[in-house]
Amino acid sequence: MKRIIIAIDGPAASGKSTSAKLLARKLGYVYLDTGAMYRACALAAQQQQININDIQALSRLMENIRIHIQFSDHGNTIWLNDDDVSEAIREPDISRLASAISAHRVVRTKMVKLQRELGREGGVILDGRDIGTVVFPQAELKFFMIAPLKIRAQRRYLELKEKGLNPVFEDILQDLVNRDKADASRALAPLIPAEDAIEIDTGELTIAEQVEKLYRIYLEKVGS
Repeated sequence: MKRIIIAIDGPAASGKSTSAKLLARKLGYVYLDTGAMYRACALAAQQQQININDIQALSRLMENIRIHIQFSDHGNTIWLNDDDVSEAIREPDISRLASAISAHRVVRTKMVKLQRELGREGGVILDGRDIGTVVFPQAELKFFMIAPLKIRAQRRYLELKEKGLNPVFEDILQDLVNRDKADASRALAPLIPAEDAIEIDTGELTIAEQVEKLYRIYLEKVGS
């Protein structure tokens, strides 16, 4: 069976990352969390105290940054310049910074090049904001996952609680509103579904139901 490129886009907490990871395991594909790459860029900028609106400083950062991704059935291990930053990049402040830094062309150019190198052979599932529109517009199968704002906020709230944090639901809700607006309105690679993307509303679906729905569509597209 041909091993294809599957692009899964959508807003934060729409279920795309979890579904992508589990679908990749089911298909024996590689899962690539592209959002983690931008988070690693944000963490690097924070560590070096770089103003994310300083384009010259960002350009230097992108010239020297080394991001390595180790793949496994359990997801991606993200290495930034020899350090495992898989947990550090999940902090809420890094999430906000990643959304802002990803709007800069110099950052996206570097990350898109790396993403294309990692996924060019197929047999890969990538999730993010612009996979089906910019990174791999030629992807054979594209999904765009959505869910109501409050449901996405509740998911993120529970995720943070499970990590032992004490999140405030209203803060998470407002953060998602801000991120949605920033992602959809940026001039470079805005968050929009590709014309040939299949929209999946995950609001009323369990994770297992999401994965099964994607899997059925994959079989219809590629064959059993």
